[in-house]
Amino acid sequence: MPRVFTNILKKLDYELAALESETEDVIQKAEKGIKITRQSLEALRAQVNGKQFKDNATEIHFFKNIKPQIFSKLIYYVTLFNIETKRPRSSRKTQVKYLNKHIDKLQIYFHDNLEFYHYYRRGATYLDGQYFLRGKGDIRLHPDTFHFFTDKQFSTSHDCTVATILAYDMLIVHLKKETNKLENTNGMETEAPSFQHQSKLFWTNSKTDLIELIYALDSSGAINNGTADIKEVATVCEH
Repeated sequence: MPRVFTNILKKLDYELAALESETEDVIQKAEKGIKITRQSLEALRAQVNGKQFKDNATEIHFFKNIKPQIFSKLIYYVTLFNIETKRPRSSRKTQVKYLNKHIDKLQIYFHDNLEFYHYYRRGATYLDGQYFLRGKGDIRLHPDTFHFFTDKQFSTSHDCTVATILAYDMLIVHLKKETNKLENTNGMETEAPSFQHQSKLFWTNSKTDLIELIYALDSSGAINNGTADIKEVATVCEH
């Protein structure tokens, strides 16, 4: 990876880590996060627009792995801001219903893009030339962003889809935490079930990997013959 890309990513990670630790108000955090990620995305754009990559493999890596890391955080903070500013300030039950509704909307995106979701999560590469090279996308592959048509120098047909998948993973984790807090009468994290205290087994991989596993279990019909609600499965896996 070129050093300039590495520096942009490191700077962004540092600034967002400071933001997450220093800012408690979620709306203020989202506003500042939008500003920070936009600046990083513009810095990245300046390094790419009007320039050629040394080969197709480098360009594919950029649009499949580098740009989505930053773009996903912009999508995350923008969507988080929209959800939180419209969040009802009434009863806990009303808030839980509101948040669960948004979780369902986010999950619908995965189902609507299931074929590409599985392609990306499996680490497949055989269509990368169509998905992640500029000017190579086929309209029949269903690009889901107008950037593909309007910003040809900085977009491919599916880099935005990858960013959206990553962003929605993060949002679902955030919203599930919020609903868990609300569902507990003390506004605290729900107490872990007794089996957790008895077990010495702990999830040590990333939250994204756990979410990926949950979706795999849901799509395979491995739990309750496919009739289990994915939110219930997620709650059990969280514990």
